[in-house]
Amino acid sequence: MKKRWFPLVSFVMILSLFLAACSGNKQQTSTPKNDSNGEATSEPKAGGVVTYAVDQAPEGFFDPAFSGSFIDSEVQKFMTEDIYKVDDNLKYVPNLATWEISEDKKTYTFKLKQGVKWHNGEELTVEDWKYALEVLAHPDYDGPRFNYVENIVGAKEMKEGKADHISGIEVIDPYTMKITFNEVRINNLENLWPTPMPRKHYEGIAVKDLSKSDQVRKNPVGLGPFKVKSMKPGEYIEFERFDDYWQGKPLLDGVVVKVIDPSVAAGALEKGEIDLLAIRPADLEQVSKIPHVRVEEANGVSYSYVGLRFGHRDQKAMKSVADFEKFKDQNLRHALLYAINRDALVNAYMAGKAKVTNTVIPSTFWVAADPKELNDYKYDPEKAKKLLKEAGYVDKDGDGFVEDPSGKKFTISFGHYAGPATFEGRAQAIIQSWRDIGIDAKLATGSLIEFNLYNEMKDNDDPSLEAFFGSWYVGADPDPTGLWGSHAEWNYGRYVDEEGDALIKETSSEKAFDDAYRKEAFVKWQKHFNEKLWALPLWEVIDLYAVNNRLQGVHINALTSLNDVHKWYVAE
Repeated sequence: MKKRWFPLVSFVMILSLFLAACSGNKQQTSTPKNDSNGEATSEPKAGGVVTYAVDQAPEGFFDPAFSGSFIDSEVQKFMTEDIYKVDDNLKYVPNLATWEISEDKKTYTFKLKQGVKWHNGEELTVEDWKYALEVLAHPDYDGPRFNYVENIVGAKEMKEGKADHISGIEVIDPYTMKITFNEVRINNLENLWPTPMPRKHYEGIAVKDLSKSDQVRKNPVGLGPFKVKSMKPGEYIEFERFDDYWQGKPLLDGVVVKVIDPSVAAGALEKGEIDLLAIRPADLEQVSKIPHVRVEEANGVSYSYVGLRFGHRDQKAMKSVADFEKFKDQNLRHALLYAINRDALVNAYMAGKAKVTNTVIPSTFWVAADPKELNDYKYDPEKAKKLLKEAGYVDKDGDGFVEDPSGKKFTISFGHYAGPATFEGRAQAIIQSWRDIGIDAKLATGSLIEFNLYNEMKDNDDPSLEAFFGSWYVGADPDPTGLWGSHAEWNYGRYVDEEGDALIKETSSEKAFDDAYRKEAFVKWQKHFNEKLWALPLWEVIDLYAVNNRLQGVHINALTSLNDVHKWYVAE
């Protein structure tokens, strides 16, 4: 699993849906049932088709460069491969390539494995990877991943139309390529786009048309263990085995990714219609009683928060413009968090399967701040009211709700995406928390918003989303630049914080090659964010997975349940 954030606009919601966490840093691997003597009753064997279920329809991108949804990212794991992968310890290790780093730590020389085949029979070369990097840097690229190439020498010049290629990329031979970065960073590799594109498959398609093309949407070509056989948008995607997969012929004949309504997920598991599903906490009790299903857990790297609107994004300049002042008062922001009983929300709507947090760096990471070093913001509505009064938010007309310091009516329009019944309750509970301290808060648009539309509204800075519920899956690298940097595309609050940007930069600077310095730098930024509260941290998401006992070989870690899917097999 690469370091990709999932809202990634879309994942903004999925995180809170996919709950899972396990004590410690424990990973789970499915194994065959044992007989009374403790010996396995089955061995890995070839054949069979399994069903992997998701409870939201994918956006429909089969190339990671264009997708912004966690669901799409999971689907892509069956058919894509990367230059590197992330192990159970969240370390980046070679996959399709190995690499060497120059003495000045700016130039990386990559050596591709030879003989790796695309699904169309073409051999992978560094030209495919170079093509992908330059698509992301192209002025007409309309996907959300430019930040994965912007640190390469010459990438910004290409993005601005001043060059027709990235000067920091040098092809040595079909399997060797050098990439030079513009400065030394400890995570240059982690921030480098790792997924090659099938250059010949995309031949003749303008970059501006790629995301809408059949090659990306309907007839994709990848390097992974399975290839797309058929699909029905919004319902299912059928994958079949790719016999020439570079790590060896997969054991399964195929995998069906099925979109399922969350309200019927438990029943489908009980009927044997699903073999693997990330379940919601509300379904845990029912699923745990199904005899042929096991529930597995793993430490997660995701969290949920309430975003606050501070401005809009200038898409042409790729910068945030802080021109919305509703939440500019820090005391107001503190009051909004003190007003929310986060522990009660976790217990009421998440079956206790989440952990209240005051940072946006999940505790899975060694750079996470000790909770004792941060403001706790424990539920305290009286303190929230006091902070409001100190900031000049008082009820002047006697209607029970405060006016702003200028005497104008003060309201908050809060957005939340649609989903199971618990989402309505959760959204209304947050709104009521603010109403209880005298803030007239209402649900944006009057109802929960369809998921993909919700993401579009956030992308486009829809004015009705003054505050909004979101979640992030941060991947293996905790670097907050792409989510919380002032001008990051996924900084949906659009705040501008130069002091915070400087602190973030230190977390990946040359000095950060020293672990103690890097940890200290991360803690300094977390303290800063915790005080500023540009967004309101809620809880770390805990992930739970339901696995049919017939499906074996599943290895679950902090990032995903879809590790080494070519090793999955059916044990009847």
